[in-house]
Amino acid sequence: MAILDKELNELIEARVNELVERRLAELTGKKSRTKRLAIAVVSRGTIDAAYAALILATTGAALEMEVGVYFSFFGLNILKKGNQDHLQVVPLGNPAMPVAMPNIVSMLPGMTAFATMMMKKTIKEKKIATVPELLEIALESGVKLWPCQMAMEMFDIKKDDLIEGLPAPVGAATFLEFAGDADITLFI
Repeated sequence: MAILDKELNELIEARVNELVERRLAELTGKKSRTKRLAIAVVSRGTIDAAYAALILATTGAALEMEVGVYFSFFGLNILKKGNQDHLQVVPLGNPAMPVAMPNIVSMLPGMTAFATMMMKKTIKEKKIATVPELLEIALESGVKLWPCQMAMEMFDIKKDDLIEGLPAPVGAATFLEFAGDADITLFI
């Protein structure tokens, strides 16, 4: 009887070890999914909105994240052909401007152009990537730069009006499905 108990214990122990090893192999053998970053609704077509979204998107891609950015309303101007070098900074109502500027001054003709010129000068002096360069890096890195289908229809923007290499325009449901599985979701 002691021989049977010993054999039975050895069989049970061997079977338990086998099950544990199999489960460990399953757990360690599974490839974890890529982290996902969703940047929601770039709705302003300004240089500061473009930089915020594109720097975060390209950094996420450099960190090997799957990145999707949803451009809607005036944010579509960032994606329109020929617009990237003409995006502006709007000082009116922007209390965070580096040089404090009363609204009465910032609404004078030429102040948006002046603020934009100063911003672009700083970008060049500091050797910061330009918006066209960041867009190129984003596309080369596999960042999904999604134009909003509804906003395109609203503003009569055609796919041919947008820069090359973009995915097909999508609706909010497509972006929300992507964002629903995101590890990080940001609103710009």
